Amino acid sequence: MYFSPINHGIISSFHSLLCKKFLISFLVCSLDILDKTGCALRRSFSLSLCPEDVVTLHLDLLFHSDVVFSFSELSFQAGDPILIYFDSSSTLSMLRQPVKMGVSGLCVDGNPAGFLESKSTSCTRIFTNLSKSCITDPALDAASYYRDFTVLKVCCLLICLICFQVKIIPVTPPRAPYMKDNTCNNAVSEVTYEIEFNGTHGIQSVSVRFKVTNISGNSGVSLQQHFTLHFWVSTRTPSHTLPRSGNPGFIIGAPLLIANTGATQHMSILRSEGDGSCSQFLRHTVQFGKNMRTGCKLSNCSYIQMKLYEALQGMNTAEDLAITSSARSTQVEEWTTILIQNCSVQAMNCTSCCMVPVTLNIQILWTKVGLLSNPQAQILSARYSYQCHLLKLLDVSLVPLTTVVTFADMTEWPEPPHGQPKIQWKLPFDFFFPFKVVLNGERSYRGDLAAYFLLILILSRLIILESFRLEKTSTIV
Repeated sequence: MYFSPINHGIISSFHSLLCKKFLISFLVCSLDILDKTGCALRRSFSLSLCPEDVVTLHLDLLFHSDVVFSFSELSFQAGDPILIYFDSSSTLSMLRQPVKMGVSGLCVDGNPAGFLESKSTSCTRIFTNLSKSCITDPALDAASYYRDFTVLKVCCLLICLICFQVKIIPVTPPRAPYMKDNTCNNAVSEVTYEIEFNGTHGIQSVSVRFKVTNISGNSGVSLQQHFTLHFWVSTRTPSHTLPRSGNPGFIIGAPLLIANTGATQHMSILRSEGDGSCSQFLRHTVQFGKNMRTGCKLSNCSYIQMKLYEALQGMNTAEDLAITSSARSTQVEEWTTILIQNCSVQAMNCTSCCMVPVTLNIQILWTKVGLLSNPQAQILSARYSYQCHLLKLLDVSLVPLTTVVTFADMTEWPEPPHGQPKIQWKLPFDFFFPFKVVLNGERSYRGDLAAYFLLILILSRLIILESFRLEKTSTIV
């Protein structure tokens, strides 16, 4: 990640005439679909389609260089060197990631950074003349890691580079290094590149973050530098179908679905790095029914509102929320619009202040519908509410950000239904009247009651048997 078109291999030097020839040769050998700006959206290239004179005339000129590149296709493959372009000098070179060499661990700047190879390296630099190196050595200057060059989206060696350049966005770039009291201030100690890519469409965006330090000492002072390259897949146009979070109702703990211009993805909130800073590519997934709270710190206010909103809600702004887990992006009725309450644009009566969002409250109302035996959970509505704070740009170095997700169950349960009436067995109210008379009439004969009761039962049994016999006899006759 240390660049110098003089010290490093240059593929070729393009002037305007040569660039036009390359463009002509590519157009002859391919079919293009252009957007409104004239840039190619899709291009199919094959050397077999090229006239023989075009191939032999221009490919030799293009690859005339001391540095040899081997690409299997026009799009980047894993491990291919990442190409960069210096517009001021019209030179093409490679993105490089310094590594250490030998026991001493000194930095070697010629190591090319490989596409899709996320890794971290560290090495040591020794300065014999610190006062001079502090001002002239590009390895200590943050600007040399992103200024005056761009990254190519794809390995498009046979075309002009106008439509395929990606600018490197510095995150809170530090000031240039300077000497003061025998100390070199703002010397770069750590460089982190975050590269977003999207399949065959290549590199979509590149950002770089820095950490600086102060170096003091005389001749022979050393500095250890760290270099990190991180690739992450773009979610702007998801190419796969997301797994369902239930069918049709949501399952507790399953991710929520959001949509932006028809593309569905999981709702996510900010996530912090190991040092507490806000991550640009790592996000926490919001799970149905689980309240969440996250936080991180954003360095400086140079991002102001737009970058703060991106840190809170992600690169892709959520517009709609799926009502059920099986919602289809083509069915409008299966989605509900998210209500968003932003901050005001500018603070009044303060030219050096900015009104920025510091807290995002995500409120989700849901309910259960369907049968009582198998109710299904679905979303009613959602709201993004930002809490804003007035910051003075000159006094702010870190902005703490917080995200809170709350779920509110709005289910109105019906009254339980009444069951079937129960059977109540009752004897006639005067059933025990004869026994009461006997009990109340003769107290002296209380001991014979059992005998009387037994006699009554025997007589009843005999009467029943006799009746059964007579009925049987009459039937035979």
